[in-house]
Amino acid sequence: MTMALGFIKKVFTFGKEKPAEAPGAPAELTAEEKAAISAESEPRGRDEDLPVAEDPVLAEEMETAGGPADDLSPDDLSMVPLELLEAEAEEEAEDASVQEIPASEAAPEEEPAAVTASATEPVVPVLPKGFATAEARAHEPEAPAPAEKLSWFQRLKAGLFRTSSQLTGQISALFLKRKLDDQTLEELEDLLIQADLGVETALRVTDTLASERYGKDVTGEDVTKIMATEIVKVLKPVAKPLALDLSHKPHVILVVGVNGTGKTTTIGKLAAKLSGSGLKVMLAAGDTFRAAAIEQLKIWADRTGSTFIGTKLGADAAGLAYEAFERAKAEKSDVLIIDTAGRLQNKAELMAELEKIVRVLGKLDPDAPHTVLQTLDATTGQNALQQVEIFRNVAGVNGLIMTKLDGTARGGILVAIAAKHKLPVYFIGVGEGIDDLEPFEAEDFASAIAGIAR
Repeated sequence: MTMALGFIKKVFTFGKEKPAEAPGAPAELTAEEKAAISAESEPRGRDEDLPVAEDPVLAEEMETAGGPADDLSPDDLSMVPLELLEAEAEEEAEDASVQEIPASEAAPEEEPAAVTASATEPVVPVLPKGFATAEARAHEPEAPAPAEKLSWFQRLKAGLFRTSSQLTGQISALFLKRKLDDQTLEELEDLLIQADLGVETALRVTDTLASERYGKDVTGEDVTKIMATEIVKVLKPVAKPLALDLSHKPHVILVVGVNGTGKTTTIGKLAAKLSGSGLKVMLAAGDTFRAAAIEQLKIWADRTGSTFIGTKLGADAAGLAYEAFERAKAEKSDVLIIDTAGRLQNKAELMAELEKIVRVLGKLDPDAPHTVLQTLDATTGQNALQQVEIFRNVAGVNGLIMTKLDGTARGGILVAIAAKHKLPVYFIGVGEGIDDLEPFEAEDFASAIAGIAR
């Protein structure tokens, strides 16, 4: 045991600084020291009943650890370099530190950077459907450029599409591989009347068709061309511009019509056209029964740069017309447009009030109102014929404006009205936009309703 402790002591104290020795040969061991070393190297006896401890370090591990071999004596330890022992000690320390790191803490080099980035970035919550974050809105694609503006005929054709498609479809089905005979002509006449073109126009079409193609094969395209030609003949005489007598200042335009025909909106569009050409326009809110009508007309006046005159709700409409005329005359307005309440033609007392407005204006100027425009809703169909007749007798209607042609398949009613009453049709409307009211052109209307390109 003493020998083992001495050996370990020599190993761990090897290489430490020793007191400087005098130069020369190393000192020899004395006889007593040699005897002590020899005695320690000899094996000592041990009791048989004591267990012999096995060496915990294998010979292979001893060799790799750089320890002294069995055949080395203690005197040969001085031959091992100090640098080798230090290098081996450092390697063992590094191996021990690597083995002490748990596997769960080992991570790739990129992970700390990812953790740092995620710690600095804010957590974006998941919003419910219908919501978006500000960042998402910032990256929204830009709105596409507005489509090229359609021409008036393109808008008119689109507005009359329902009327045209229904009418031409029925005609094509009627003349599918069929010769023109009396039965076919009768069926065509009924079809045109049902399309609200009127009896007169239907007879014109069938008479012309019979005189040119009777007994021959006829296609739907042949019929639509003849129909368009006859419609032009009916509409051409009534397609006139609205004449303004500017020698009368103001030129008074009274706008009448049934509820819902678009009177107030039509007045606003007319004011936009007139004021845009440099005329001084005044708008009078004669529909004193509806607050919304008064407010709507005021908005149109502001938009078009026109002068607005109104009164309280429920006031006398004839009194407002009188005041508006006097003020327009004093301010030298070129045109005075007066709105009126929407009246059902079968209400005698309401129609009487309209007659009163006409009489009051006539006292201020014998020729006033100079123009009486009636707005017609194309969706009313045959009922529009009766409306024109009654308003013409009461208010002296001398011109028509057809609205809402884009919302019906009964646009042919304008042809029937023109054929029966022969009143000028100044404008037609196919939408709510300010540019959707345009002067009436017979050829354009006939081509659009017959589905023929121009």
